[in-house]
Amino acid sequence: MNGKAKLLYIEDDPDIGSWLSRDLKERGYEVEWLPSGEGAEELAADADLAILDVMLPGLDGFTVGQKLKKRCPGLPILMLSARSAVEDKLQGLHFADDYVTKPFHPDELGARVEVLLRRFGKGEDQPVRLGHLEVRPRELTVTDAGSGEEIALTPKQLQILLFLLRNPGRILTKEQIYESVWGESFLEGDKTVMVHIRYLRERIERDPANPRLVETVRGIGYRVRPS
Repeated sequence: MNGKAKLLYIEDDPDIGSWLSRDLKERGYEVEWLPSGEGAEELAADADLAILDVMLPGLDGFTVGQKLKKRCPGLPILMLSARSAVEDKLQGLHFADDYVTKPFHPDELGARVEVLLRRFGKGEDQPVRLGHLEVRPRELTVTDAGSGEEIALTPKQLQILLFLLRNPGRILTKEQIYESVWGESFLEGDKTVMVHIRYLRERIERDPANPRLVETVRGIGYRVRPS
C-alpha cells in the first residue's frame, strides 16, 4: 500500500475522530481531519480518498458526500454511520463507494480503505490472493495464478467477488450482497444471489461441488478468506 495516500476524514465526534485519525496515520496514511463539511470541497481536490460520517453539524454527510462527488468524480468515498437501516445504506451508496456501520473494527476499515484506493488507482496495484486466484481490484481482473490465464466473469459475478473481498473473513448475508451489488431492497425468498454465486463458483473454484474460495455458512450467508 502506498504510504503517502492522503485521506480526508470528516467526523464531528472528537473522541472517534482522534482515535481513527491516529489509527490511520499509524497505517501510513496522511490524514486531514475536519469536524464538519466546511472547507471539505477545497481539500478534496488533493485527497486520494474521503471518509465521511453521516451525522455532521450543519450539512449532513449525505449532502456533503454528494457535493464532494460532484466536484471530484474520481474521489472514492467511504461513509461511516451508526444508522444501519437499509434505506440509509441505499441512500449513501447512490454516491458513495462503500458504507461501514458503526461500531466497526479498525482492521476492517483499514482493509476497505486499501481496496478502495487500489480500485480507484490511488494505491499500488497489488493483487489480492484468494486461493489459486489473483484478483486486481484496480484492473477488475481475476487470474489463475498457476496458469496465468484470466478468468472471465460477468459484471455481477465480479461485483459479488469484490464485495466479498472487501469484507475478508466476514460472513455476509444474501441481503447484504444483493443490496450492495444490485442497489435495491432485498425481497425475502429471492434466489438471485444464490444463483449468481453458483455460477461464480463454476468459474473460479477447482471443484464447484466442494467450494473452498467462496464458503457457505449454513443459515447465514457467504464469506471468503483471502490468502
